[in-house]
Amino acid sequence: MAEPGAGNTVYPLTFEPVFRDYIWGGRRLETLLGRRLPPGIVAESWEISGHPDSPTRVAAGFWRGHTLPEVVAQMGLDLVGTHSAGLLARGRFPLLVKLLDANQDLSVQVHPDDAYAAANERGEIGKAEMWYVLYAEPGYELVHGVKPGVSPAQFRAPIDRGNVADLLNYVRVSPGDVIDIPAGTIHALLAGAVVAEIQQTSDVTYRVHDWGRVGQDGTPRPLHIDRAMDVIDFDRPSRVPTPPQPITKTDSLCREILVSRPQFTTERLLLAPGATYRGRCDGSSLEIWGCMAGDCSIAWAGEPLTLAALRFVLLPAALGRFTITCGQRSTLLRVYV
Repeated sequence: MAEPGAGNTVYPLTFEPVFRDYIWGGRRLETLLGRRLPPGIVAESWEISGHPDSPTRVAAGFWRGHTLPEVVAQMGLDLVGTHSAGLLARGRFPLLVKLLDANQDLSVQVHPDDAYAAANERGEIGKAEMWYVLYAEPGYELVHGVKPGVSPAQFRAPIDRGNVADLLNYVRVSPGDVIDIPAGTIHALLAGAVVAEIQQTSDVTYRVHDWGRVGQDGTPRPLHIDRAMDVIDFDRPSRVPTPPQPITKTDSLCREILVSRPQFTTERLLLAPGATYRGRCDGSSLEIWGCMAGDCSIAWAGEPLTLAALRFVLLPAALGRFTITCGQRSTLLRVYV
């Protein structure tokens, strides 16, 4: 059987992940998800990345071995779609997909929006993101926002003293829950969870509290308090878990919107065994599909592709019509601009 897309430049793209060894990681991407990992701590697996720090390489077909930024440069709008033309003109791929293993508490942090990042981070883009919870220990909580009524002045004073823990909003979540994290939202993934993260292609992070931890060099990791205070939205209410918005519900298919914003929309599809979903990439946007549970086959004009949990595939904007068929009960995420 030929490789998917052999001889064809427009086909479903799969990637070799890139692993990051931040100090808060562990080994659960191996023990829970069955991933083959390098030795040591693995905090993140960058599944689909056009970020220059850790670009992923295409796993098969015509573009095999090429990094995603190289494919973007060659395919242009045929890959990303007209809705991302502005980002393409700046040489940017719109989305970044990761798996995160929180073996320790992550820092309390916030990300800027596009306007603030452009003005203060050398033309960078902002970072809106979402988490889809894959695993959480019983009674698990994470940080999302500050407690109601906390003002900037009330928040700033404890930061300067090195402790804001009592002012944070802690929320209990379970596997399958969705956490929407718009730019400006204070947040922290705490120890005891594995999540899929979908975000803008940006790594601009303002750390405001790190639990007294030191980095690998033995010194405290830097904080970014002034810029964090510039961008924190103290008035946004915390709605976690984010309630799904139903689109379609039949005996074989449940389709719902999880997060929708100008930067990206994420849907969840729950399919019964043998169920199908028919879609079309019409040139306006790429689509990223992730299999969270079960498995599926993606049929298009070329060689069909099998997608098992927990894997992701990028459908180029110019791909055209495709059909997804599930062999067993499956949960899929669909992301597009």
